[in-house]
Amino acid sequence: MTFDAIDLEKLRVALRRMSRGNLLIVAERAIEIVPRTKLCVLVGDLVRIDALSEGARGPASLLDEVRKFHDASLRGEHYESFNVNSKNYMDKSRGTERFIAEFDRLVGTCVRAAAKGPRVPVRDAFELLLALLRRINEDSDSIVFFADEGGAWQVGVDWSAAFPAYFSCLSDSLSGDAFAREVDRAIEDFADYERPKHMAAARRVANAAQKAALSRMSRARPGRSDSRRA
Repeated sequence: MTFDAIDLEKLRVALRRMSRGNLLIVAERAIEIVPRTKLCVLVGDLVRIDALSEGARGPASLLDEVRKFHDASLRGEHYESFNVNSKNYMDKSRGTERFIAEFDRLVGTCVRAAAKGPRVPVRDAFELLLALLRRINEDSDSIVFFADEGGAWQVGVDWSAAFPAYFSCLSDSLSGDAFAREVDRAIEDFADYERPKHMAAARRVANAAQKAALSRMSRARPGRSDSRRA
């Protein structure tokens, strides 16, 4: 399907039905795509653009951005609760929605940065983000508020995009066994239900020693079925 075939009226209807959280993600992605010269057209009548430019600093590095977000999250700056009842238990608080939108933006930035290099700081950025997800799995209330069952799965990461980029960063700097361990840990923690697909992604970016280590690990854990074809 070509982009010209998209029915814009149907897209508008779909956007109007989206939750506030998903619209925040759309807005974050739009800001990344729209040229700076067009931002006034996008939000100039809704936001004071002149106020945004006062005292503006140069762009921070990706790792600095992620570290700032990581530290703020650990301080509970995105935690915002509400009284839960039978009607709103599927809702997310505004703080949780902000966290998810920013997390989505930073993961997308990491994915794009991994394709360009250098990959060591991108790997560090990925690992700070994964550390937040692991913290949410251990104790979600220490980071954000979920009215329903909490867990990293609620953040909605696209692992089909994130893992290949993260694994490529790992492959640049780790030995075979260390690479296999980190790949296995990430898949087990966040997307074990699609292990074969993600293991195949790891093999595509692995060197010979890393592929051998992945194969040894698979043989040592026969209960974990995964495709061994690169």
